[in-house]
Amino acid sequence: QFAGRWFLVGVASRCSRLAERSHQLEATAVVVALEGQNVAISTFRKLDGICWEIKQRYLPAKTHGRFLLKGRGYSSKVDVVVGETDYSSYAILFYQKGRNISVKLYGRASRVSDAVAEKFEQHVRAVGLDEDVTYYFPTYGRC
Repeated sequence: QFAGRWFLVGVASRCSRLAERSHQLEATAVVVALEGQNVAISTFRKLDGICWEIKQRYLPAKTHGRFLLKGRGYSSKVDVVVGETDYSSYAILFYQKGRNISVKLYGRASRVSDAVAEKFEQHVRAVGLDEDVTYYFPTYGRC
């Protein structure tokens, strides 16, 4: 049910790089596909003036709705949890690396309803983040 095209609508994170570049955000499309038990994620976004496809593979954890994203090196694993979704219009995911947590809002369209945005903001507050570190993506982009 989760497979298909999504748009990154919003993100809440204390990532300093995101804060520094928040004025450069562009629409970001994501394609989710199943590869056996794994979830393949292709993200299309503009970086340094060039459109890139970033591929990631989320490995299933023992609990339904939980995944592991392995990066390079020992300490680079990210735990991914599907916090809430209706599969047809929105998904709220939590990403945790060490003690740092981020919350992302995805939509099947580049905009979501006010009710969905409020759900996202409630989840953001629940993990100790606030509007100062919440960024919404524009609906336009070149990729």
